[in-house]
Amino acid sequence: MRSLITQFARFGVVGLGGLVVDVAVFNLLRVTVLSPEAIHEGPLIAKVISTSLAIIVNWLGNRYWTFGARRRSNALREALEFALVSVGGMLIALGCLWISHYVLGFTSLLADNVATNVVGLALGTAFRFTFYRQWVFREVEPPFDARKTTEASSFHAH
Repeated sequence: MRSLITQFARFGVVGLGGLVVDVAVFNLLRVTVLSPEAIHEGPLIAKVISTSLAIIVNWLGNRYWTFGARRRSNALREALEFALVSVGGMLIALGCLWISHYVLGFTSLLADNVATNVVGLALGTAFRFTFYRQWVFREVEPPFDARKTTEASSFHAH
């Protein structure tokens, strides 16, 4: 249980770094080149760009710190799995933003931030932590022969 709490705390710290990147880039783009006045889909495009940058920050932090003991030797496969889960989390945040901005008509900068960086973030975080822990950085069982050798060693030691 302590390991899970430690992982979750580290995940939170890494996520906070990603959140700073995400929120800063989203708002910078949202009030400048990707404002809804300039481009109708500007808020959605801004969110895709900002989240993509945050995904890179989060992968590095989670790979080398949060789940460092579980990281795989095949970094490319791990990165692709991480990206897939991260895109799932991004789609959750985009869905919240789309519903708020385009369906409900809450189009202010504050409403866009609440939809994507509060509601979307909370739902996406639960999704990502679960799938990062259970799939991307899962504990790998030793090969069958290694378990057999370990069991045999402990049997003979008694």
